[in-house]
Formats: sequence, structure tokens, C-alpha cells
Amino acid sequence: MKVATRRDSGTRTTAVKGGHALTERRNARLETPTDLEASATRDVAAAMNLVLADVFALYLKTKNFHWHMSGPHFRDYHLLLDEQADQLFAMTDPIAERVRKLGRLTIRSIGEIARLQRIDDNDADYVEPSDMLAELRDDNMSLTERLREAHDVCDEARDVATASLIEVWIDETERRTWFLFESNLRGDSSGH
Repeated sequence: MKVATRRDSGTRTTAVKGGHALTERRNARLETPTDLEASATRDVAAAMNLVLADVFALYLKTKNFHWHMSGPHFRDYHLLLDEQADQLFAMTDPIAERVRKLGRLTIRSIGEIARLQRIDDNDADYVEPSDMLAELRDDNMSLTERLREAHDVCDEARDVATASLIEVWIDETERRTWFLFESNLRGDSSGH
């Protein structure tokens, strides 16, 4: 039997005689107010959750190759991949928080990442350093393309805030692609 209903901190709480008033609060929707249309926030959130899954997958692959690097350029490649992994990880929180600012839910688990990711894992026991760099270059190029697709969704939705963040991430991803490309060029007989 319900006794009273009131609003506290933006959530509806219903006191129940002889019970706790937590059930409804636990089930409250996580809707952040926005002036964007519901269909726009749904589409942007879906696009950004796909990007987030790809960024997590690329982060882990980059760390995998960082940990398993070998050969005469070990130090340079090891440090390069560590720097790039840090940059990828730094993207994850702003992406997820942007989805939340739109009043939508974001990724909750490794399983959800695995279901959404479009970047292939590499579980090989050994990968040649040049193949590592080439694979990461291609993956970063794919991420750039997917960021542009997400940007188009944001433009359609009039979500300039998310589009603005994406523009920075495109530039960072193109820089990673460039460094991976240049690091993998074969030098002449003098080593240059």
C-alpha cells in the first residue's frame, strides 16, 4: 500500500508502508535534460557507443602490441605504442560522459564492447613489429572513418558539442596514423 509520493533530487520516490522507498529510485531512468530531440540523442548515443567500443578495442590492441614488441627498434616502438595507448584511453571517459550528458546509457562491460567493436582483435602469439605497426595504422585509419561517420550523425542531430569533440579526436587519430606510417617505412642502406 502506497503512503506518499514526492520528488527528491529529480527522482520520484514512493514510500511504501512497511517497506523501503528504494525500488522506484533504483529503477529511475538516467535521463539528463537536453534540448535535442529524443531521436537525435538516440542516434548520437548509438554512434558514440560504437566509437567507444572501437576505441577500447584499439586501446587494448595497442597495449597488446606494446607489451609484446621485440626487435632492434624495441625501445622506440614500445614508447610510441605506450603514448598512443594513453591517448586512446584518454578518449574513453569523454565519449562515455558525452553519451550520459545526452541522457542515454553507455557501455557497461567488456562483453558489450566485444558485441559492438568493429576493430578486430589480434590474439596471435607472435606478430612481426612491422606487421604490428601496419595493423595499428590500418585500425587508426578505420577509426578515423568511423569518427567521421559519427560526426555526420551529430551534424544531422545538431549536436555541435559532440561534433566538436570528434573533430579533435579525428586530428589525434590522423596523427597516430601518420606516426605509425612513418615508423614503418623501410630505410635505405645507410639506415635513413
